[in-house]
Parts: sequence; structure tokens; C-alpha cells
Amino acid sequence: MALLETHSLSMSFGGLKAISDLDFAVERGAVHGLIGPNGSGKSTFFNLVTGVYRANPGSVIRFDGVDTTKLDAHKIAALGVARTFQLLRLFSEMTVLDNLLVGYHVHVPYSLVAPILRPRYVRKCDAEARDEMLELLSFVGLEEFAEMPAGELSGGQRRLLSLGRAIAMRPKLLMLDEPAAGLSPTNVDSLMGIVLNLKDRYGLTLLIVEHILKVVMDTCDTVTVLDHGHKIGEGAPAEVKDDPAVIEAYLGKEMSDDEVRAAFARA
Repeated sequence: MALLETHSLSMSFGGLKAISDLDFAVERGAVHGLIGPNGSGKSTFFNLVTGVYRANPGSVIRFDGVDTTKLDAHKIAALGVARTFQLLRLFSEMTVLDNLLVGYHVHVPYSLVAPILRPRYVRKCDAEARDEMLELLSFVGLEEFAEMPAGELSGGQRRLLSLGRAIAMRPKLLMLDEPAAGLSPTNVDSLMGIVLNLKDRYGLTLLIVEHILKVVMDTCDTVTVLDHGHKIGEGAPAEVKDDPAVIEAYLGKEMSDDEVRAAFARA
């Protein structure tokens, strides 16, 4: 059974149908890419899956066997869905370590009154959480910046922190929204290497939206292509790259085969 499934998924903004009757599945343990031209519905899909938007009646979203179509975002997160954002939403005044602890908070094992009634137990839990987050920071290469305000990190380091904070939620499904945006080619390769290492270390399933097509083609097991809210292609990266409907959606009809291949290699 797939970890994430949608059936007849639709979403409208007034008269505009952003997602139209989309059947979609992400297999457990996979690295699944979601691509498409600007305005194709990728961000809307992420927002539907994570509970930011409500789907049209008749839509179904299932995560790990649970119908999440009408669940609130925090309940979906508690089931094991985490995401990053294209526009990073870090707490700039808080330390790097505290940003990770924000992600971890859904796993805090004590209630709001526990610090009053059971201070020793609370201190023990807090120390264990801190140690776990320091280990995660070490894994993503940010341990030496643990006590630095997040706002003082470089752009690449902030992307790593955003990734680490999502991992701190101990998700089953990690949804990455343009993780390589704004990075140099060298930093893109480094980031994706860390992402794949995190996948193996924490047993993650990955769903990646990325405009840098080379990242998707080199990283993903399966790629789904959206255009104007419809699925126009799906399969292994090599199959999708050669799909005429995908080529037309991205590049138009007037390019030769050699020009198409070169464009996808550069993207």
C-alpha cells in the first residue's frame, strides 16, 4: 500500500481549478519528484496534503491508511508528514538549536503542568531532546552553529536548518518544496547528498518539488508531471524526460530533439 494516496483530488479558487481530479500515489521508501511549469498546481498540491487548504468535495487524501482529507494541519503533522518551504520560515531571533527543538516539540512527552509537578522528569526529557537535536545538527553540518541566532546563517545554512527542523519532527513523509532554490551548483549537489543520507538514516519517504530538473532527474525514482492541475506524465525520470506531453508543457513544440535534451540537462 502506498504511503500517500489521492483520489479525484480537486481544488478550486473561485472559477479557477488549480488541481483537477488528480489520482496520485507515493510509495513507501521512495524518492518521488513532482514537477511542472509555473502555475501547474505543485504548491497547491503540497498545501492540500499538509492541511493548509481544504480540497473540493469528493476529493480523498489518505496518508499511511488514514483519511486526512478534512484533518487540520497539526493533526496531519502528528501522523508523520513534514515539509519545508521555498521561502524559508525560520525563527531568526532564536538559536539554531532552538529552531530544531521547535520541530521536535510534537514529541515532548510531558504536559504543560509537568514543569511544576515533575521538574526532575522534565529536565531529563529536555536534556535527551537537546542531545538528539545536537546529533541531528552534526549530521547536517551545523553543530558548531548551535547557539548562533538562525538569522546569522548563510542562505545555504538556512536551507540545511529548515531541512533539519523538518527531520526533527520524525516524519514518515518529508515534502521538500524547492530545496535547491538559490543555491550554487556545488551547494545543490551537497544539499541533495545530505538529503539522501538523511533518507537512509531516518527511513524517510521523500516527495520533492524542484524547478532544477537535473536534481529531480538525478535523484528521484519516480517523477509526476502536472500542467494546469492535470497529471500529464508519470514514470521513471528517463521516461518522463522523453514524454512528448512533458516536453511540450515545458519547452514548446518548436525545439529539436537535441535542443530538448540539452535544455533538460541544463535545467
